Amino acid sequence: MQIAVLGTGVVGQTLAERFDDLGHEAIIGTRNVDTTMTNAPFAAWAAAHSAVRVGTFAEAAGFGSIVVNATSGSASLAALTAAGTEQLADKVLIDASNPLDFSQGFPPSLFVKDTDSLAERIQAAFPAARVVKTLNTMTAGLMAHPQQLAGGDHSVFV
Repeated sequence: MQIAVLGTGVVGQTLAERFDDLGHEAIIGTRNVDTTMTNAPFAAWAAAHSAVRVGTFAEAAGFGSIVVNATSGSASLAALTAAGTEQLADKVLIDASNPLDFSQGFPPSLFVKDTDSLAERIQAAFPAARVVKTLNTMTAGLMAHPQQLAGGDHSVFV
């Protein structure tokens, strides 16, 4: 399967690596490939995971039959807009982001809550995508290797 992961942070890297380990074709999407590749830690990760391609958000979304939003919640709508409405149409869009607001310091609050959610805003902005909200309540390591970190059988809410 071809899977696009939007976002180059810990969650994006962890999921893209795991998809590759499981035999899927993975691409990780970013705003600007050249700028991202000047980030030494990411460049080292990319070199160590050469089977995972790196492309723009639009290239990644166009490639993937499934798209994972692993961007910061505050950047999610902009990243998905850059990916392109047509690139997301009729695809499952797994939203693993959280609408965290750090403007008042730590701990963060939510910038979307009570009567709305970030996933609902994503669905409204991209009505032809099939948005699935999941994985956002666990660490990246647990997303990728639940059996190693927690042992036994697991259920994840979707």
